Amino acid sequence: MGLLANNTAEDLRVRVLSRRLIKASDSSLKPHVLAVSNLDLLLRYMHHSAVCIYPPTTTHFDDVVAVFEAGLPSSLNHFFPFAGRMATNPCSGLPEVHCNNQGAELVVGEAGVPLGSLDYSSMTASLRKMPVPYGEDGLALSVQLVSFACGGFAVVWRTNHVLVDGSALALLVRAWAELARNSYRLPAGSRPHHDRSIFRPRSPPSYSASSVLTIVPDDYEQRILQISFVERLYHIKASDIARLRREASHDGDKLKRTTRVQAISAYLWKAHAAAASHTRCCMAWRVNGRWHTPAATQNYIGNVVSMIDREAGVQEVLQMPLPDVAAMVREVINAPSNDNHFQELMDWVEDHKAANKRFAETAMLGLESPTLRVSAMSPFQLDTDFGFGRAALGIGLSTSMVRFGSANVQILPSLGNDGSWIVRALVWPRLAAQLENANPCIFKPLTAEDLGLLAPQLQRSRI
Repeated sequence: MGLLANNTAEDLRVRVLSRRLIKASDSSLKPHVLAVSNLDLLLRYMHHSAVCIYPPTTTHFDDVVAVFEAGLPSSLNHFFPFAGRMATNPCSGLPEVHCNNQGAELVVGEAGVPLGSLDYSSMTASLRKMPVPYGEDGLALSVQLVSFACGGFAVVWRTNHVLVDGSALALLVRAWAELARNSYRLPAGSRPHHDRSIFRPRSPPSYSASSVLTIVPDDYEQRILQISFVERLYHIKASDIARLRREASHDGDKLKRTTRVQAISAYLWKAHAAAASHTRCCMAWRVNGRWHTPAATQNYIGNVVSMIDREAGVQEVLQMPLPDVAAMVREVINAPSNDNHFQELMDWVEDHKAANKRFAETAMLGLESPTLRVSAMSPFQLDTDFGFGRAALGIGLSTSMVRFGSANVQILPSLGNDGSWIVRALVWPRLAAQLENANPCIFKPLTAEDLGLLAPQLQRSRI
């Protein structure tokens, strides 16, 4: 089963109380095989999770479990591939999804510590300890409910990155929350779109010589062996974001006012340069192709994300005023070539996927200049209210089966609707020190108090 939880946060363990498989309830859904798209193959070496932490509530944990248990069959009716199994095509060797309704996994566990005792600034001491291993190989979805000693609880959705990117996983959570609040009826505008055939390579494939994809070298792991990272959670106050946005904008230029993401990206680029041990440094931004690909709906389930990057000299970045760095960020993110970017990705993969070689986006590898990747989630993407109140924290976690040499920063809106941000950072120790020792300090370690997990007030349930 699991390990018994101790009463100290340092020894947080999740004890598994039960596991069961739950199937979709719609008998009209027929078994079929879902072939993944070329864009899905870019992230096939990773698992993807969403973790939501809920403060103490008047709802008993058994009632929380009952809500998820009752809602899972209806949710799987709309997200049928997640009731299936991941498999490998025996001819191509590529992954595929057997949509056979073998069932998604529902896990119930307990942790014998209060949520308020955890060190949220350290991912390894808090969120990384909450998910438990799958009960069997090939599961497409494991939903895990964990109770804490304070009366709060966590919900973890674990799946394979081949099935979803961050936006698609957020849609799964959001749609399930809508189902729970609306008697298991899902509005048409919230229904998922599973048709991978909208992303087809051209015949013949066509892409530029400067493609952002590359074959992973056979000695890649050896070449990045000496690179170390720390994983942190930071809290950025709304007032600091507003101040940074003003500082990163050119006076009087209202048409090109720096956005919040551009401002924080410019700040990170300067910090990256200041901490760099090389003469050049690279920044990369994750782009959601749903905004750039006409065929994709906002409810598309699958992967439509990619990286766009820009390399610059360390001294050049350090000497540039912050508004000029922000302008450089804006130029990269808004580049017109983004519209054709995803078609070229599909074509490149089509030309290389049969070689049985690992491939990845060059920015992920970090083999040339040290690369810092930035991604940002819209404040409207995550709905975590299943009828017993909104989560205090909702965040995506990726676990890679392949170690990469680039650093990563993920920006998420605080679920408290106060305009602040939560930042998950997997970065080099020297960059973490640069951010944490800055004066004034913008990236402050996330605390239980920031999340409202120390307050004695209980959320009122609607169930």
